[in-house]
Amino acid sequence: MSTAIRRFLPSALIAAVLTLTACGGSTAQPPAPEAAPTTGATAAPGGTGPDATGGARPATPPTLDFTARTLDDQPFAGSSLAGKPAVLWFWAAWCTRCRGVADEVAAVARDNAARVNLVGVAGLGSGADAMRRFARDTGIEGFPNLADDDGAVWRRFGVTSQEQYVLLDSAGKVVHSGPLSQDELRRRVAKLT
Repeated sequence: MSTAIRRFLPSALIAAVLTLTACGGSTAQPPAPEAAPTTGATAAPGGTGPDATGGARPATPPTLDFTARTLDDQPFAGSSLAGKPAVLWFWAAWCTRCRGVADEVAAVARDNAARVNLVGVAGLGSGADAMRRFARDTGIEGFPNLADDDGAVWRRFGVTSQEQYVLLDSAGKVVHSGPLSQDELRRRVAKLT
């Protein structure tokens, strides 16, 4: 192999990785999710019945029929989001763009906590320690964050790059999937029902 090719390969490899991870600012929409239905009026088996307070628990739409682990290794059920609109924020610990918007995402979570569930979904090879450090350093510990390095939740919602959002209405229907500016995130969250 010539010296020129050996010098070119590392640069080409880095450029390809950055392009594939979209940390360079791509605004392309991810493909439509295949594993997560975008409608869901039907309950999953066992999705209705009394909740912990004795009231009726909302039916679990198929989009929310998943489980994961939080950054502190606690179980998380997507069904816990049923009955309220939800925002899933997909981030990676090494993503500078994710770090740059974390304060605003945390503010959106605080400002809308009574009517909208906000959940962070960390992944893309972040690693457990880096995910926990990112959450602590950026102040996003006030809402649940999932450790999804294996990408199960990412694949379920058709997300292929970090700093993306999936917005679901109160029936569990996906109403947006893709990037959002922070102003647009606030506008769309205000309209969620």
